[in-house]
Amino acid sequence: MKFTSLFCSLLVTCACLSFVAAGLHAADGSPSPEAKAALPRLVDLGAGKCIPCKMMKPILDELTKEYAGQFDVVFIDVWEKREEGEKYGIQMIPTQIFYGADGKELARHEGFFAKKDILAKWKSLGVELKEPANTDKR
Repeated sequence: MKFTSLFCSLLVTCACLSFVAAGLHAADGSPSPEAKAALPRLVDLGAGKCIPCKMMKPILDELTKEYAGQFDVVFIDVWEKREEGEKYGIQMIPTQIFYGADGKELARHEGFFAKKDILAKWKSLGVELKEPANTDKR
């Protein structure tokens, strides 16, 4: 009887751990935005066809490349994934949400946000970033 009870407990524990681990990955197997809590994170919610969102794309790409290992950048297209807009309480696009390394929301901004302003916002939030070593100064 004790063996059966122990075995059932072990099965339930394994099932729970599998469920929790599955929540850390998106449907395509990549880590979900919520799973990346080791670094500060900038989540940009927009749409591929929105003009200010299109203007944000090269900025987000540069930040991703230049500040890799210092903070993560995540883009979510809320026209393709409407439920994400609701989940994050989006009023307008683009919206940028700044998260600390602990996963807590620190600030949010609505509308276009220039690269220098994003970096200034990180600094005002107490996130010290190292200057990227190889930036293209064109």
